[in-house]
Amino acid sequence: MKNSSKTLTVRLPDGSTRALPAGSTALDLARQLSSSLAKEVVAACVDGRLIDLRDPLCHSHACRDAIHRVSTNTERGETPRFAQDDSKEALPLELIKAKDARARSVLRHGCEHVLATAVCALFKGAQVTMGPREHDGVFYYDFDVGRPFTPEDVQAIEQEMRRLIKRKIPFTKTWVGKKEARERFAKLGQRYKPEILDWIPDDTVSLYQSGDFIDLCRGPHVPHAGFIKAFKLLGVSACHWRGDPKRESLQRISGIAFASKKELEDHLHRLEEAKKRDHRKLGQQHELFCVSHPHVGAGLVLWLPKGAQVRQGVEELLRRAHAAAGYQPVVTPHIARSDLWKVSGHWQFYRDSMFAPMQVDEQEYMLKPMNCPFHILVYKNRGRSYRELPLRLSELGTVYRYELGGVMHGLMRARGFTQDDAHLFCRWDQIDAEIDGVLDLTVGVLKAFGFDTFTVNVSTRPQKFVGTPDQWDRAEDALKQAVERRRLPLRIDEGGGAFYGPKIDLHLTDCLGRQWQCSTVQLDFNNPERFDLGYVDETGASVRPVMIHRALLGSIERFIGILIEQYAAAFPMWLAPQQVRVLTVADRHADYAKQVAEELRRRGIRVDAPASSDTLGAKIRQARLDKIPVLAVLGDRETEQQTVSMRSAGEDKSRSLSLVEFADFCVEQAKYPLVP
Repeated sequence: MKNSSKTLTVRLPDGSTRALPAGSTALDLARQLSSSLAKEVVAACVDGRLIDLRDPLCHSHACRDAIHRVSTNTERGETPRFAQDDSKEALPLELIKAKDARARSVLRHGCEHVLATAVCALFKGAQVTMGPREHDGVFYYDFDVGRPFTPEDVQAIEQEMRRLIKRKIPFTKTWVGKKEARERFAKLGQRYKPEILDWIPDDTVSLYQSGDFIDLCRGPHVPHAGFIKAFKLLGVSACHWRGDPKRESLQRISGIAFASKKELEDHLHRLEEAKKRDHRKLGQQHELFCVSHPHVGAGLVLWLPKGAQVRQGVEELLRRAHAAAGYQPVVTPHIARSDLWKVSGHWQFYRDSMFAPMQVDEQEYMLKPMNCPFHILVYKNRGRSYRELPLRLSELGTVYRYELGGVMHGLMRARGFTQDDAHLFCRWDQIDAEIDGVLDLTVGVLKAFGFDTFTVNVSTRPQKFVGTPDQWDRAEDALKQAVERRRLPLRIDEGGGAFYGPKIDLHLTDCLGRQWQCSTVQLDFNNPERFDLGYVDETGASVRPVMIHRALLGSIERFIGILIEQYAAAFPMWLAPQQVRVLTVADRHADYAKQVAEELRRRGIRVDAPASSDTLGAKIRQARLDKIPVLAVLGDRETEQQTVSMRSAGEDKSRSLSLVEFADFCVEQAKYPLVP
């Protein structure tokens, strides 16, 4: 509903501004600029967040709690009334076309709804449950059609999707009250939607319709399906409603979509490469780890010697980086009395993800799902002065979480894993510097592991929160400004923060273009209150510190899984479980091989010199299959002259070095990278 008595000024990327009536949409702006432009744009970017072209424009803070609400007497299908935006500042706005990389999530979200539209058209009574929260990668929907989908079903669904896309079916957005939404889904016979509606705290919800399919959805969506130029359904897998094996069995159909056929072809090629790099396959092939051994249990990892060596390398780099950044190490228990988790709030809010209690000396103990309560107790071990802050505590702490069987996936999601956890306790005037330091350390560590492309999400205040709005606004601004100072791509997840504080999630991009969320920076206004934390300020008064939760890599297990796939198990020399292999031309060179290996071991190099009757060619081929970074080939000349014929991974040419020169070379190549 537009109000012509008020205007809103928007600022375009070229610096120019436009005045629009209050309540205007990005589509209104596009039409004002050019009728042809209005046919090309698929979404808008406002304050770093993608919005639907049909959403009323306003400053994010002014509309955060209003844009998806409607008054109780709003007519059906009417755009909701929203809080008056009295800001005098120009609203930064960019219109996004389909070929813009930022539009991919919108295209995939639209293709996801086309998938559901096709399934509902082909399978009478099909129950549509949910898709993913984010659409940066693969999209999917979970369906209940009473039986598994067959390959023939998938082909028919793809064909129907192409027909719908060719028709350019529109995506229509409406806002309705929850009562009306329940009535609509009841008429459609959709049994799962009432439960989903129960999770939504708002009185008003947005619905999107495509063809005969309607779903609860926040959007944004493309105006019509014709913008989806290329897609592919990737397969069907079994799952359960809400990931609970005790609930209904469902079928998940997943897919991918792009704005061009070339992008799709490139992506499918990367998928084939990803299959070759699957960390579970390579982990078994290279004897790195074993997960879910029948005598150990589901989701628990046994690190084999080579994998343990990789893990030690990862942990050692982290220890060095944290020491240089002023963190103090702590070590905490794996279990604690349940009282601790009741004080922290985990018992009330996280109980379903914790393992069952155990009785010890007639007391109830729990395996820890988090390290933070222990770090708080370290802080509280004695009184603190403002002069001691910031206090940075770090730990490689193993935690245990009861993941459902259907969601565990090798190292990527396990029931026991180690976090590179840290908690910072600081004053309010130190927040900017501490967040800057955390982001610099995070990016520096990830670059040391070979990653250099990142995007950042900042999750803001949800409807239910602790602390004051002023604290949240101040903290959110600090997070955003820290990201902007580093010129990292920023996305805003409005209302996506935890109830106890806003957060930063950093996503890295691997060599196949996949994004992985590893690093988290989370402010916490809750636990300092729960544990009555304080410090004495310069006036002698007791003041609450600000608490920052922080993990650079997240789960060490998951990160090593990412590393295995990033390098296809061909790790850089400093991280490789075996750095050098000594190969002999004949058995008579075995004594010199032992001498070379001993010298390298003395210099700290991981080396082996296996005895084998194979030909030299066969030995070299095996070493390459084993992903050994450096080969030392020894024959008559090398033995006589006390030299080494060296070959680096992937090279066919060799060069001759003295034994001392070769050892110096290996030591230099095996150095830990410096964290920028």
